[in-house]
Amino acid sequence: MSSSSSMAARRLLAAAFLALAVPAVLCQAPGPAAPKGPPNVTAILEKGGQYATFIRLMKATQQDTQLNSQLNNSFGSGYTVFAPTDNAFNSLKPGTLNKLSQQEQVSLVQYHILPQFYSLDSFETASNPVRTQASGSDGPYTLNITADSNSQVNVSTGLVATRVGTALRDTQPLAVYSVDKVLLPNDLFGVKPPSSAPPAPTKKPAKGASVAEAPTGSADSAPSGAAPGGAGVAGWSLAALVLAAAGSLL
Repeated sequence: MSSSSSMAARRLLAAAFLALAVPAVLCQAPGPAAPKGPPNVTAILEKGGQYATFIRLMKATQQDTQLNSQLNNSFGSGYTVFAPTDNAFNSLKPGTLNKLSQQEQVSLVQYHILPQFYSLDSFETASNPVRTQASGSDGPYTLNITADSNSQVNVSTGLVATRVGTALRDTQPLAVYSVDKVLLPNDLFGVKPPSSAPPAPTKKPAKGASVAEAPTGSADSAPSGAAPGGAGVAGWSLAALVLAAAGSLL
């Protein structure tokens, strides 16, 4: 074989190799994307576009900073946030938020955060009551979460019940779901038991009266309208009259 023929054969082989290799490279799946860092709950809510009141409440109680810090330091079991829409807050009675103390506002926000990541599917196997980040003197505040036959997830506080709506994010370590009602914990908004009445003050005896004096209407007291010594006096008068009459007859 001549050198020219050998060179032509090599070129044909090279061309055939390139024809096979280039499509294979182009069809390869892209490699894993570089990690973007921990999620930011505020940025997720801002992107949703209808959670301004909840964002403002989270910032006022510093719960956005706390949650982002926990996500940044350690994913752990993750977190789930139920985010009420602005319309949900607007439907509350006027002054509902303003009458809460600072600590009660913290508890209200924490009541919307679960210390565990839940996908929509995993809600079906959630064990009720589900613990939240909020807690009080009687222990953690809890929610009841159920899924119906249509895989619709419902959440109830005992005072408020609503459906879990759009997932703003549902990837570990943070899930954020939209809800159409503010989740009001019974511990903060339930009917408070009436406080016990203070004991009646002890009646002091009148000045100069004996403490051992029998009360009016006791068994030792004479009936109303009757003089205690009246019967004895009448008896002695009758006896005197009888004796006087007898003496006159003698």
